[in-house]
Amino acid sequence: MLAVIYEQFQGPLELRRVSDPTPPQDGVVVRVAANGICRSDWHGWQGHDADIRLPHVPGHELAGVIEAVGVGVRHWHPGDRVTVPFAVGCGVCPQCISGNPQVCDDYFQPGFTAWGSFAEFVALPHADHNLVLLPDDLGFVAAASLGCRFATSFRAVVQQGRVAPGEWVAVHGCGGIGLAAIMIACAMGAQVIAVDVRPEALACAQALGAVHTLKATRQGDVATAIHEFTGGGAHLSIDALGSRATSRNSILCLRKRGRHAQVGLMVAEDRDAPVPMASVIAKELEILGCHGMAAQAYPSLLTMIRAGKLDPQRLVGKTVTLAEAPAALIALGAFGGTGVTVIDRFDATSHAPAPLIPSLSPVRSGGEGGESD
Repeated sequence: MLAVIYEQFQGPLELRRVSDPTPPQDGVVVRVAANGICRSDWHGWQGHDADIRLPHVPGHELAGVIEAVGVGVRHWHPGDRVTVPFAVGCGVCPQCISGNPQVCDDYFQPGFTAWGSFAEFVALPHADHNLVLLPDDLGFVAAASLGCRFATSFRAVVQQGRVAPGEWVAVHGCGGIGLAAIMIACAMGAQVIAVDVRPEALACAQALGAVHTLKATRQGDVATAIHEFTGGGAHLSIDALGSRATSRNSILCLRKRGRHAQVGLMVAEDRDAPVPMASVIAKELEILGCHGMAAQAYPSLLTMIRAGKLDPQRLVGKTVTLAEAPAALIALGAFGGTGVTVIDRFDATSHAPAPLIPSLSPVRSGGEGGESD
């Protein structure tokens, strides 16, 4: 099969022909029809994830068709159209048994703990516990984000965040995660304030239903501006980027007994970001983590999509070939562009370019923008 592979962190990303995977006993091999290019993949390539072993194939936002099944699989067959949560649960640990495989004690993550879906095929274990059947009327490009960005945002807004109609929701960072959160919060009847540094991202947020936008670089105090506009602060605030600045602003913009959902990954220098605990105590704030969504929670999300209340296709900024994926992945480091980039052509007619030698990683500013996942 063709796959994008790298042999060193921050090194060349090459399109190569490698051996086809075989299905695990309890798993499947999926022929990848579409795969989102996510900032988590960029973090992995940068060396920010300790699970990755080199050489490595990135990719975890996939949708496709089952090509082969292991002998122990009971509920899935070749030809089934599927996606999968990015955090694959083992099905037998206490977390999985309690209904929380997204925090499985022995999790599997395509593109991190094993080779991922920047490839024609990908092997996935624990199929009976984790695969999600796609409706026939949901296209693969739209479905590619459901395993990560869109589903994680849905859990942050609806399940963890418990948003209610009429509540104020602040979204910090309007990349793929942030735009998904805005769409979902608006569909739930909330009033959304979007925060970013990029005018084009804020324009997208407004088009998706945000009632107010804040350009962080022009706003001396984001939290104060949100308090003033909402008459007391946000009920729910989401850090969709993952930085010291955005997480702090997200917590400080809350009204009393508000809820902060941390969705953007906190890595490198932001891994141990300080928390304004005095405000957390005095206002009885909730700090909520979000690490994907369990497969059994997908029916409510898919119901809203089929009813036309949510449209993940609107978040797709562009599609690329597998050969173009390395350049698209590298570009995520510059926080450029809007919407989600999806690989939707995988065959050998997508001619392989010369190996890409990336430039030095950009210095990350303390502002708001982009996305983490």
